[in-house]
Parts: sequence; C-alpha cells; structure tokens
Amino acid sequence: MSDTSDRRNAAANIQWGGRFAAGPSVVMQEINASIGFDRKLWRQDIRGSLAHAAMLARIGIITAEDEQAIARGLEGIGQEIDAGRFPFSAELEDIHMNIEARLTERIGEAGKRLHTARSRNDQVATDFRLWVRDAIDGILAQITELMRVLAARAAHHHADPMPGFTHLQTAQPVTFGHHLLAYVEMLERDRGRLADCRKRLNECPLGSAALAGTSFPIDREATAAALGFDRPTANSLDAVSDRDFALEFLSAAAISAMHLSRLSEEIVIWCSAPFAFVRLSDAFTTGSSIMPQKRNPDAAELARAKTGRITGALVALLTVMKGLPLAYAKDTQEDKEPVFDAVEAWTLSLAAVAGMVADMTPDTARMRAMAGSGFATATDLADWLVRVLKLPFREAHHVTGRLVAEAEAKGVDLAGLALADMQRIEPRITQDVFGVLTVDASVASRTSYGGTAPANVAAQAARWLAALA
Repeated sequence: MSDTSDRRNAAANIQWGGRFAAGPSVVMQEINASIGFDRKLWRQDIRGSLAHAAMLARIGIITAEDEQAIARGLEGIGQEIDAGRFPFSAELEDIHMNIEARLTERIGEAGKRLHTARSRNDQVATDFRLWVRDAIDGILAQITELMRVLAARAAHHHADPMPGFTHLQTAQPVTFGHHLLAYVEMLERDRGRLADCRKRLNECPLGSAALAGTSFPIDREATAAALGFDRPTANSLDAVSDRDFALEFLSAAAISAMHLSRLSEEIVIWCSAPFAFVRLSDAFTTGSSIMPQKRNPDAAELARAKTGRITGALVALLTVMKGLPLAYAKDTQEDKEPVFDAVEAWTLSLAAVAGMVADMTPDTARMRAMAGSGFATATDLADWLVRVLKLPFREAHHVTGRLVAEAEAKGVDLAGLALADMQRIEPRITQDVFGVLTVDASVASRTSYGGTAPANVAAQAARWLAALA
C-alpha cells in the first residue's frame, strides 16, 4: 500500500473508527471535503468547543485537568490558524475534524474526550449560527454608517432642488436631500430585517447531538448562555437540520443588495453626460483603454452587479433545502458557500456605496435647472386651480393639461406662458398663479409629513443623525 493510501486510511480511521477499513476514493474525498471553504468557521468552532468543554467539566463528564488542557490546546490552535501556520488537511474533510485532530496531536488523550455528548451535526449548526450572527453584527454596523453618510449629505442639501422622477420622466421638483433620505428609510428596513433574523437565530443547537439528543446529563442552558444565545433549541431534530436562519439572512441580504443596486443605478445615471448631476473622483471611477475622455462609475456598476450574486445565493440555498427530509443530510454542506459569498459581496458593496456617497460632488446648479424641466410644476398649477378657483381636481387636471399643451406648442415652460394665453383656457386665472410655478415655490409647498419641503427635509435629516449617533 502506498504512503498516500496509508495516510488516507489513517484519516478515515480517525473519523470513522472501526466501521470503515479503507479510505474514500479520490472523487469521494473531493466531493465530500469542505475544508476549502468552511475553514472560515474556525473562530466559531473554537468558541463552541471551549463552551462545550467547560460544561462537560462542570458536570463531571471530563476532569478539570482535561478541560484546562483542551482550553490551552484550542488557544494554541487559534494562534496557529491566525498566523497561517495551521496544517489544514482535506483528508479530514472539514474544519471541525481538522481542529479536533490537531487538538489530539497537541494534548493527547484529553483531546479525544472533547467530542463527548455532541455530534458534528449540532456542532456545525452551532458554528454556522455563530458565524451568521457575527456577520449580522458587522453588516448592521456598515448599514448604520451608510445611513449616517446619506443623512449628513441630506442635511447639507436639504434645500437644493432636483427633478423628481416617475418612469424616469420628470415629475415634480424635490430636493436632493429628500431623495437621499429615501435610501435611509430603505436601509432602516434592512436593519430591521437583520435584527429580526438575529433574534430568531439566537437559539443554541449544541447538545442536540446527531439528531435525538444525548444520554449524558449535559447542561444545554449553560452552553447556550456561554455562547451568547438566548436559549437552547427545543427540538433536536429541527435543531440539526434547520437552516431557516441562513435563508432569512440571505433574504434580508438580497433585499438590501437590491436597495444598494437602485442607488448605484441612480449614481450611474447622475454621472452620465445627459444628466451630469454628480461627479465622482478618481477614487471611485476608472478610465478607458481607448477613449481618454472616459470617467466610468465602475464602483457603482459593480455594486449593482453583485446583487445578482447575492440573489443567486438565496435561490441556491432554497433549492438545496427544498426536498430534505428530517433530520440532517449532507446536502446542507452546501449551505455555507452561498452565505460566505453573499456576505463578501454585500459587505464590499456597502463599503463601495458609502464611499461613493461621501465622495460624490453634486452639481446643484445643474440639478436646479433640470428641476423645472418637463413642466415639472404642472401639479402645482392644478393644485392652485383647486385651492384658489375651487375647481374639482379632475377639471383642474384637464385645464392644466391644456395649458401644458399650449406651453409646449409655444416652446416655453408654464411660467413662460403669458397670462392672456392662460386666460383663453381658463378666464379666472390671475397673476397670482405665477407664484406657484417656480421650482422653489413648488418644493416649499410640499409641507405634508414626509414631503420634500426643505424644512421637512432638514428636520428628518437631523432626526436621523441624532438617532444614528
């Protein structure tokens, strides 16, 4: 037998004991091993093992001396991994067996006692929950920072008008600050979804063992508390097979990424020559290999594109889970890569979008000029007809439409129509109507709660900055 076969058989015997006489085929080893990606769980695996060992020692399943040796050994392994010196082995399949085998190498028999009263099934379920929980905490901080950046810019531009769009057609004037605060509202919903997800995942599977629990008199409340969980899971079958927490996390990720994509799309549009609303510096743009004039908003385009990866991760895991009977199945080994990839894409997108929002220089004069284009104050005219002349709104809408057609035919905006031209369509119109046809008058009039009036926007921005401080 070759040295390679000897090592493979030795690894198999480490994992499976006496049940298997020979090691797996090369293909089986390749498809079965997850150490290439689940090594990301090493901190959580060590944390869970420390809590498990402490509980085993406290109730007398292992000795205090063994627990101390395990703790020292795991601390040393953590230092090895952190320093890039850990000898990862694909033959040991995953991070859990790699750490356990290395622990036994370092401390001997005590290392073999660590796995008492647990299975890799509840071990990985616990590690993965810890990892997702850590990821949520980091992403919540990133989302909060992006909200702060948006709110700060909104406060600065609370009175700067820009065109508001529907169907990407000029609709009514709004302020740039109001537009930015819309994304703060979206991101707050993202934070809420993540907080809900964190609350639901914060139950500890450790102690569920393979699927049925254990006959050892373990203290699951103690390990749950030691790991920062609210409580242990109540059903061992569900505990080892549940990946709802990962699905809910990916669902929140997909929605949040969609919000980032929408803002990125707007940045792309705003940077384009026909709009020219904002300019990004060299820090967030690239050039062209052939067109020297180009300044491409590639950071925005890539953040927009990464939404596909994150949405794909959600669909991938839903597909993995859809046909699995209780309890554990090896299919769930495919749960981690989509989550890891989604977190990498999401955190990078959040950083890029926050950077662009802080970096961009708005051309407020250009936005103001465009805010009045496309007869953007037509609704203000219709509202004036209702408020002053007491026309029913549908009639006012019709009159305004005729006035827009008249202005379009003469090649002017509504404020450019002569009073006599207006009175030919509605004789009761007076000179006072021109007071509502300016961009500033339009935005100032939108004083309803949530409206774009500069005073509203300034108050909302201040409220958000205080809440996010």
